[in-house]
Amino acid sequence: MTIKLFNRQFQFSLLGLSLYVLLMALLCSLGFWQLDRSEQKKQLLMQQQLALDAGSVDLNRQSITDVDSVRYQKATLTGRYDNAHQFLLDNQIIDGKNGYFVLTPFFPDGPGRAVLINRGWLALGNNRNQLPNVEIQTKQAQVVGRINHFPSVGIKLKGAEIPTDNWPSVVQVIDSKVLSQKLGYELASFQIELEPAAEQGYKREWKINTPIPPEKHLAYAVQWFGLALTLTALFIWISIKKSSEHTA
Repeated sequence: MTIKLFNRQFQFSLLGLSLYVLLMALLCSLGFWQLDRSEQKKQLLMQQQLALDAGSVDLNRQSITDVDSVRYQKATLTGRYDNAHQFLLDNQIIDGKNGYFVLTPFFPDGPGRAVLINRGWLALGNNRNQLPNVEIQTKQAQVVGRINHFPSVGIKLKGAEIPTDNWPSVVQVIDSKVLSQKLGYELASFQIELEPAAEQGYKREWKINTPIPPEKHLAYAVQWFGLALTLTALFIWISIKKSSEHTA
């Protein structure tokens, strides 16, 4: 197939043109997908900031049925810790070091369900078989923190939600229903991330963030569109080259 444009001849096969169109469609769709992901992440960050700026939720008076509607909002509750039954969420990497999130059940005063309080991150010791001491000095407390989902994992292995028999109990994935069965009482389907200034906690840096920021998605989009532009330039160059060789 030959096309004359701007006093130049472009010669290419139907197969080559079809392959070019297919790759262009793929690269452009990936670029627009990354732009869409960037916009979604911007909205998520805005949602987090708006939630933090909203008023706090008193969990002694208010029950939560839709976690997403109050996610990242500040929460307060008074009650007591279940010091004897605590969970260590394994494989939590911070600053390149492996460790645990310490999650302690908390009974709010009143009829509400128990809530897991994420008291922060604790580094893994030299001996994995020797669990850290996470006892709480006082059981009665007032808790202030941020409402959030439980930490997620990229790939969930079979049985990862099953905690170990001992206390503190080590678990790979938090499933509130499974942990409720082990405890013998019902847990809420969310966690409270203990505020950094509170006592009885470990390393806490609850950030307003997303695993991949909007800027990175935008950079990926530029890369995909750049590849599409490079493919177009290469296709034109090959077509002109073929034309020159043909006329020679």
